[in-house]
Amino acid sequence: MATITTIPWLRHLRTESSSWVRHNRSGSPVRTGRGLAFWFSPLSASIAEIPADDRELPILFHGRSADYQDVAVQAVLTWRVADPETLADRVDFSIDIGTGAWLHEPLEQVAQVLTQLAQQLAWGQLAAHDVRTLLREGVDGVRAAVAEGLSQDPVITQLGLAIVSVRIASIRPTTDVERALELPAREAIQQRADEATFSRRALAVEKERAIAENELANRVELARRTQELIAQEGANAQREAEDRAAAARVQAESRAERKHIADSAEAEGIAQIEAARNAAEKERLRTYRDLSPELLLGLAARELASNLPPIEHLTLGPDSFGPALQRLLVAGGDALQR
Repeated sequence: MATITTIPWLRHLRTESSSWVRHNRSGSPVRTGRGLAFWFSPLSASIAEIPADDRELPILFHGRSADYQDVAVQAVLTWRVADPETLADRVDFSIDIGTGAWLHEPLEQVAQVLTQLAQQLAWGQLAAHDVRTLLREGVDGVRAAVAEGLSQDPVITQLGLAIVSVRIASIRPTTDVERALELPAREAIQQRADEATFSRRALAVEKERAIAENELANRVELARRTQELIAQEGANAQREAEDRAAAARVQAESRAERKHIADSAEAEGIAQIEAARNAAEKERLRTYRDLSPELLLGLAARELASNLPPIEHLTLGPDSFGPALQRLLVAGGDALQR
């Protein structure tokens, strides 16, 4: 916006370099250009200020697709003034010579024209495609159609404008249609997520099965080795028992052999002793064989007396002592005679 300084009977205007200014005095142009600064008389001056920089115009409009679905398009249109003289002739950009503000709303008028032209071009593009195609490929198509149509539109040239760029921010259907269109995609995504979950679970189950099989194989191998160990321990114990039994058998046989030898020696000694006794007894019996009964009786009495306990008193009657004494004397006399 221009800056105006007021002094008595005169005023001074200063504009930025991005503004184009036309100064008219009494209806005739006095000076034009960008970034001017000059004195003027307020009684006869008429000044128009036109922005010479690029301007952005946000546009939001609704259209209908080929399948009769409402579609909202959000775009940004960048434009600039290519011919300020022409635009100043077509649109009133006059400013208040006291404040520097526009007397009317020229930028809104330009924006309205550009919006309507862009809408017409976009509507034709929207009506040529269904909503799925517009959502999938419509951004580039709408942008190209609007940019090409505006650049070739004679109204833009007649206004002295130039289109710098056209950007399409989004193309969206109504909420219900968008939700309905998103549902299959969401279902497909959910299905892929479920399949991924199932695959992960299946993989986990497979890994658990492999782990269980490995554990079972380890247990089987451990049981087999335990069985082999028990068998080996049993064989070792049996071998040890057999060795102990063999050693005990050898010891028993050795003891039996020693005892047999000892018993044989003892039996042989006893046999020799008994043989000697038998020989002595035979010799003694042979000696006694030739003796008379009376002498044998005496010897028996002597042998008996030597084996009897001490006798303090002995009473002999005449009936028994007489004949015995007689036989003893007779036996003694025979012995003396021999």
